[in-house]
Amino acid sequence: MSFLRYLLRFLPTQTRRRSDRRLKTTRSQHAQFASFLEDSGFRRHHADHYEHAMKRRRVVKNFLKLATSVGAIWVVIESAKALTLF
Repeated sequence: MSFLRYLLRFLPTQTRRRSDRRLKTTRSQHAQFASFLEDSGFRRHHADHYEHAMKRRRVVKNFLKLATSVGAIWVVIESAKALTLF
């Protein structure tokens, strides 16, 4: 039963958001905790690698959506041109 509940949490809800809070994409997650760790010397490197990866993934996803829609529009236009020849 718990596996079914686990799968149901990943279904999109009515607001088109996933019900899993761990996958929430924001610009700054846990900003106070991250600044505390950085101030205490726990991290010496840049702390926003995850956020940059999420932004890059979102840009690539939007580019693929745009390329797919432009390709579909091009196919429709070319098909209409081909049908007018016959």
